[in-house]
Amino acid sequence: MWIVPLRGRYLVWAITACCCQGFLLLGYDQGVMSGIIGADNRFGKDFGHPDPTTQGTIVAIYDIGCAIGSLITFFWGEDIGRKRMIMAGAATMLVGTAILTSSTTLAQLYVGRIVTGIGNGFNSSSIPVYQSETCGGMVRGALVCLNSTVTIIGLVIAYWLDYGMSYVDGPAQWRLPIGFQAVFALCLLLQVFVLPDSPRWCMAHGRAEEGARILAQLEDRDSPDHLDVVAKRKEIEVSLAQESAGGPFQYRELLQGGPLGNFRRICLCIGVNVMQQFTGANMINYLAPVVYQNTMGLSRNLSLILGGFTAVTYMVASFIPLWTVDRFGRRMLLMTSATGLSVCFIIASILLSIGTKGAAYGATAMVFIFQIFLGIGYLPIPWLYPAEITTTRIRARGSAISSFFNWMCVFAVVEMTPPAIANISWRVFIIFAIFNALWVPLVYIFFPETKGLELEDVDHIFEKGGITGGVWSSPGGRTVERRRIVRDVEDMEDDEKKAADVRIEGEGKTE
Repeated sequence: MWIVPLRGRYLVWAITACCCQGFLLLGYDQGVMSGIIGADNRFGKDFGHPDPTTQGTIVAIYDIGCAIGSLITFFWGEDIGRKRMIMAGAATMLVGTAILTSSTTLAQLYVGRIVTGIGNGFNSSSIPVYQSETCGGMVRGALVCLNSTVTIIGLVIAYWLDYGMSYVDGPAQWRLPIGFQAVFALCLLLQVFVLPDSPRWCMAHGRAEEGARILAQLEDRDSPDHLDVVAKRKEIEVSLAQESAGGPFQYRELLQGGPLGNFRRICLCIGVNVMQQFTGANMINYLAPVVYQNTMGLSRNLSLILGGFTAVTYMVASFIPLWTVDRFGRRMLLMTSATGLSVCFIIASILLSIGTKGAAYGATAMVFIFQIFLGIGYLPIPWLYPAEITTTRIRARGSAISSFFNWMCVFAVVEMTPPAIANISWRVFIIFAIFNALWVPLVYIFFPETKGLELEDVDHIFEKGGITGGVWSSPGGRTVERRRIVRDVEDMEDDEKKAADVRIEGEGKTE
């Protein structure tokens, strides 16, 4: 297969562009239904004016598909590989888009949403891992955060395309916005087709020479025998040898404690994604116009416009982590984000309880500020953290299971939100304010800092042990020093030298 002849940072940026394309598609899909459902428009007429519960199901059934795709990746993604899983995701989304765009019944619409979701589940499980395994520790945070930023650009495109098409009276009003995602899916398929696979995946699956060639490309070296490439290859091989000391992978390893702490890693992968969904983020991102219209009493047209500008605010805020995530770290952004989100919902609840038009506008402002705090922390970190905190041996499965829980929680939140808004209105905000307040101490106590660490350093991140894995007792949650893997390589080389000396000494005695 032909691979694009790029090297060094140009190859890294090509891979990043591909990963961003996948997240652009993810963001577009998250937002496209919000401006279509919930109105007396052509979509409503074509599908029998769905009630609030049906509206929630139309939006949320997609997340069931995403969860199924994540589970498939959990069981088979490691064997298939990062690149091929992304290709499968793009192809599946093209099929799903065709089903959706041609829908004439709710049943067909549900099938199309599920199929499209399965493809997105492949992508959301595999892309963060692919990005993380093909870039260095000092830029990994910014590059994965860039993926998240592009997610919101997709959201903005969806919102404003929905708004523009709302003035069209005909099937194109909803078929064009839904069908347009095929453009992004096709671009993703073409991009990933000509890119190399993850060098770490290649080396873990008996393709060491191919992995070394890819490392040479990524490091911008002429030969796999260059000293820098040899050193990096050695680090990866030592890390893989340590992780594989118990033999072939078995699923019970995911429940393993001890210094490696696989179970703790899986819990953190799941935890950060559950936290993300119970910030209330997708109540706003999926259903912003519905929230504005039904909780704040605004008109449909104004609600659509505000939904679009809410997404624009979110997009602008999502650029902030590109400069902060590798400077202040993952923990600080999560805790700052959760604190701000909780305060915004508390103030919005107080204002909406007053019941005046002016107070409703004030609550609207709080939703905009909410999007800023969401963009700086709980947007990017839950996609980045699972790919960082897991070892190479379980990274694909850790990312997939975290993605599964993410999408199941999205389903729960989006399914419950329309009827919850219909029944308790603005009081929904109080529930999410409490959740956000709880996330701050949980992050401080249990989540170690991964800023600047190479993926091979993370093998040692829980060696201090204890209930918190050493996080509580470590300044800033930093439980392992950067470049810890170098000491492992040196120890292994010393052991090999001693073994060689013993062998030579034994041969000398024999003679």
